[in-house]
Amino acid sequence: MKHSNGKLGVAIAAALVVAGVGAAVLSPAVAVAQSAAAKAAVDAAKARGDVGEQSDGYLGLVKGSADAATTAAVAEINAGRTAAYREAAAKTAVTVDAAAGATAAQLIGRVPAGQFYRDPQGKWVKK
Repeated sequence: MKHSNGKLGVAIAAALVVAGVGAAVLSPAVAVAQSAAAKAAVDAAKARGDVGEQSDGYLGLVKGSADAATTAAVAEINAGRTAAYREAAAKTAVTVDAAAGATAAQLIGRVPAGQFYRDPQGKWVKK
């Protein structure tokens, strides 16, 4: 997702929160889209520093690759996020990228100390 300035991202995020979209990605609908096993695998990988949140609203592999189980879990959760972002975008008349980006800000804000997130410039940062 690319914004010409930070104000646009904030405005979109605010509009999505007012419309109830900010919580859409973190809602029970997303929990249904991912298995408990995928969530557990990703949570463990985040704790190890192998997986992190990205500024585009998706999970990424911090080291560029991971074992097959972690890679599959990330793919499963990202597929669920894509579905949630599409639904949110349709409800609020914004692009899928805007819905994902607005949620990314929330997800990155919730990253615990010691875990990684990828900033808009593509750099992995340990919080």
